[in-house]
Amino acid sequence: MHVFIEPGCIGCGLCASTCPAVFEMDADGLAKVAVQPVPAVEQAARDAAENCPAQVIHTE
Repeated sequence: MHVFIEPGCIGCGLCASTCPAVFEMDADGLAKVAVQPVPAVEQAARDAAENCPAQVIHTE
């Protein structure tokens, strides 16, 4: 699985709280992918993408 965030993050932090193993907030308060998900956290990464209010997180 590969996760990426397109421009448009609103900095709500939902992804980082849903899947802290993959997402973190940067110095500007926007989400970033810290590491690509390992199989054990893939579902949490998918949940973060599906629940993103800005719909800028994508998985493939």
